[in-house]
Amino acid sequence: MNGTKAKILICDDDPLLLELMDFRLQAKGYDVVRAVDGAEALSMAETETPDLIVLDAMMPKSDGFEVLTHIKNDARLSEIPVIMLTARKSERDIVSALDKGADDYLVKPFIPEELLARLNRLLARKNGKR
Repeated sequence: MNGTKAKILICDDDPLLLELMDFRLQAKGYDVVRAVDGAEALSMAETETPDLIVLDAMMPKSDGFEVLTHIKNDARLSEIPVIMLTARKSERDIVSALDKGADDYLVKPFIPEELLARLNRLLARKNGKR
């Protein structure tokens, strides 16, 4: 990133949650792009090449698990860290997301500062810092 803002793609079909996350992330100096469904999430991941993706599991057109699978199986996108942020909290959903390559999993309702801490940790790891 070398002095440029990290670009975060947030994917959720809840407009209020998108607005909240957009506001919080921009306030912390991130560049934010948004997607409201799975198809748009894939398109934005391909065209925007974000530094990190925050992905809801339950979205129209293509759910977050399908989007995650596509991202992690695409050589150009597979290294982008993905945080699943979803209301789905069963052990099966969490293990499935992690098996598909999710880098982290956070259950809604969530603490915004916790999301930011997890996001910062993944970006630091991606950029070779601890």
